[in-house]
Formats: sequence, C-alpha cells, structure tokens
Amino acid sequence: MEQIILDVEQRVNKTRKFREEGFVPGVVYGGKSEKAESIKVKEIALKKILSKHGMNAKLGIQFGDEKKSGFIKEIQRQPLTNKIVHIDIQFVSKDQNVKLQVPIVFKGEEELVSKQLQLNVNKQEAEVLGKIDLIPEVIHVDVSQKNAGDTITFKELNLDESIKSHDKLDEVYAAVTNLVIEKEIEDEATTTTTETEAVKAE
Repeated sequence: MEQIILDVEQRVNKTRKFREEGFVPGVVYGGKSEKAESIKVKEIALKKILSKHGMNAKLGIQFGDEKKSGFIKEIQRQPLTNKIVHIDIQFVSKDQNVKLQVPIVFKGEEELVSKQLQLNVNKQEAEVLGKIDLIPEVIHVDVSQKNAGDTITFKELNLDESIKSHDKLDEVYAAVTNLVIEKEIEDEATTTTTETEAVKAE
C-alpha cells in the first residue's frame, strides 16, 4: 500500500499572514522531540488526505529533511464554518505503541440477505493499541458465512496478535439476526384487515 505523505513546515512567523497563503497552523510532538514544535501544513493537501483516508490515517510526515511516521492526533475547527483552524500531529517510532480508532468495513451482507438474515452494526470503529506499522488503516470483516445469533467481537477482527483492544473486553461490534421484513408486512396486513372489518361493522 502506498504511504500517505504529508509535508509539514516549521512555523517561525506566529502571525496570521500564512493563513492567507493557504496554510493551517499546528504543532508536532512525540518521537525524539522533547517539546512541541510549531508547524504549518498546506490546507489543500490536508483536506485531500482527510477526504480520502480520514483522520485516523497513518502518515509519512515530511518534516524538513526527515521523513517520520505519525498520525493526526487532533483537529480543531471553526464552529460556524467547520474550517480547520489548528492541527496536532504526533510522531511515533516503529517500536512505540499507539492508540488509534480504526474503521471497520463489513463485507458479505448481500449473502446474509439471501439467507433471510441481516447484520445489525453496533459500532463502526475499533479502538486498538499496538505498533503503528501493524495497525491497518481499515479493518475488513467478512460476514457472508455467519448465521443468526453470531456476533462480531474483537477476535473476529483478525488483527495481529500483538494488537490489543482498547474497547470493552465484551464489545460486540455487530450481530447477525433474522430478517424481520416478512413479519412486519404480515403484521401490517393483519392490522389493515382488522381496520377494514371495523369500518364495515360500523
């Protein structure tokens, strides 16, 4: 998979002029840095990454002559316009454990429907703890062979054994149940018939 690269520049001028030039202010910290450093990133490039990969994407961060690994820790937005006004980026080393929320994509729901089953999704993200290189950007779960009563828990996410769940130990991300469409139609038909008979009786 191609690594996502975000260019980050050191921010020397603390005035607001650079915003007019298309930059978003922020800070970077973590890794070998003992303190946070002021930075700026191109707003267009940042929006492109967020639109395509989301906020939890693993990044290759080009900072001066160095390329480091990291992720977006926090984004602050203007309440009325939703415009990005500040960004926090955290550097991480390859042997450092990080906590991330990873989106879950369930595949095979069409097969469930063909078996008169449905998938009820309780949570679309998993909060995990592990080394950044081992945490996927998206967790894919195949539910096509599941049966009524089956649940999707952390074990079914099929992650590297070194990755731990930061959610509740008994967290159920999704459950397979019987379709209720036919019963609802039958109930509606019964209700309609009862109402019709009541009208005739009047």
